[in-house]
Amino acid sequence: PGMNGYQATRALANDPRTRTIPIIMVTSKGQETDRIWGLRQGAVDYMIKPVSPDQLVAKAQATLSS
Repeated sequence: PGMNGYQATRALANDPRTRTIPIIMVTSKGQETDRIWGLRQGAVDYMIKPVSPDQLVAKAQATLSS
């Protein structure tokens, strides 16, 4: 509430209590500049909607195992 996805990502990435949790942004914003901005805010990956549950699970598993 009161934050967009980029702001929430930045807040989580900068908070000592949550900074070690990998963030995968899932958004409808598909421009390359949006992806770069999301990664700069602290996301470890960026997925463009629509995303199937299987795709999201595969991405989460790959992120957590790396």
